[in-house]
Formats: sequence, C-alpha cells, structure tokens
Amino acid sequence: MTLTEHLRELRTRLFRAVIALAVGTIVGYAVFPFLLDLLIEPYCQVLDGGRENCNLIALRPLEPFSVRIRASLMVGLFLGGPVIFYQLWRFITPGLTARERRFTLPFVVLSQVMLAAGIAFAYLIIPQALRVLLVLGGPRIEAFLSATEYLSFFLRLCLAFAIVFELPLVLIALVLVGVLRASSLRSARPYAVVAMAVLAALITPTTDAITLLLVTVPMWLFYELSVLVAYIIEKRRARRAR
Repeated sequence: MTLTEHLRELRTRLFRAVIALAVGTIVGYAVFPFLLDLLIEPYCQVLDGGRENCNLIALRPLEPFSVRIRASLMVGLFLGGPVIFYQLWRFITPGLTARERRFTLPFVVLSQVMLAAGIAFAYLIIPQALRVLLVLGGPRIEAFLSATEYLSFFLRLCLAFAIVFELPLVLIALVLVGVLRASSLRSARPYAVVAMAVLAALITPTTDAITLLLVTVPMWLFYELSVLVAYIIEKRRARRAR
C-alpha cells in the first residue's frame, strides 16, 4: 500500500472507532441515573454516615450536565472498546503473516477483558485512596467533594489502571509487527522497572507504599509476561523459517 492508501485506511478505521464511541456514549447518557450510584459507591464506603450522606455537590450550574457527559464518554469508551480494538488491530494486520492474523479475535477479546480488569482493579483501590487522602488535613477539615472533582479523580485512576492492564497486549502487538524483540525487552528490563515505579508514583494519588506496590507489581508482572510471549513468538517464527 502507498502512503496515501495507508492514510485513507487510517481515516476509515478512525471513523468507525468514533462511531462506536458515539453509540456507546449515547447508551451511557441514557443509563447515567443508574451509573451514578455505581460511581459514588467507593465514596459512600469511606464516609461514616453511609449512602445517606454521600451526595456530591455541584458548584456551577453546568456542572451536573458536564459530569453526565464525562461519565457517558467513559461508558462509551468501554462499550465501544471491542470495535475500537478491532479497528486498531485491523490497521496493523497488513504487516502480519496470515498465521498471525488469526490472532485478531483473541486480541480484541483480551483487550476488552484487560480493560474491564483494569477498571475493576481501580474500583477496588479507590476507597483505600480516598481514606488516605481525606484524612491528610486532620480532623478539623471536613471534605465536601464536588461532582467534577470526584469524577475526575475516579476517571483518572480508572484510565491509569486500564493503561497498565493493556500494557502486555501493546508490547506483544509491537513484537508481532517487528518493532520490538524479546532480546530488546530483556535488555531494557532495568530501565523499564524504574520507569514503572516512577509511573506508578505519578498515577497513584496516595503516598502510601501499599498502593504504590499494587500498581507497580502488576506492571512488572505484565512486562515479564510480555517478554515470555515475545520469546515464544520469535522461536515459532524461527522454526517456521527453518
């Protein structure tokens, strides 16, 4: 394919991904009243008064609408994930062999599973993070969270863990298209571990070591898994070449 044909295909893939995101967002907008209870549940777990006292406040007239749109986009990204991942994979498949193209369906399924796993993991971490953050100011400071601030905090953690859980699939995809090799991943391991620790410190809002380890250890395990899969892929390629 020429450069123009590649750009034309990229435009088509992006258009289909945007359509999937838009449809999912419309669904998220419709189910927002039910979704809100799920979003604020970690906040309710932290407060002593339970669900009766865990309402969020709005500081601006447009804030409720803004929160609903952002939450709907999050749902749209999740629901449109299979289509988005499929379009991404189909864009890189011209660089793969016919045998490797059979990984399309497993890649799409695993991408969605890992995305859901990352969000679920973040959902479990958020109450612990809130318990640490809301008491840092001492007993004389009572927290009243605005809807925008809480949702931003919630989405940032979900996005961070989603990226962490997608890391092995990204690395394996780069190995399949020949951008990375198992040897380069092994040689870069010391630098990668340091980078993971720094990234974990940046994306986790708390300062406790437990939360930092809960983010760093999965990233390290996923990296080692990627090295192993890359080694297996290269051995099979060498065997077929012989």
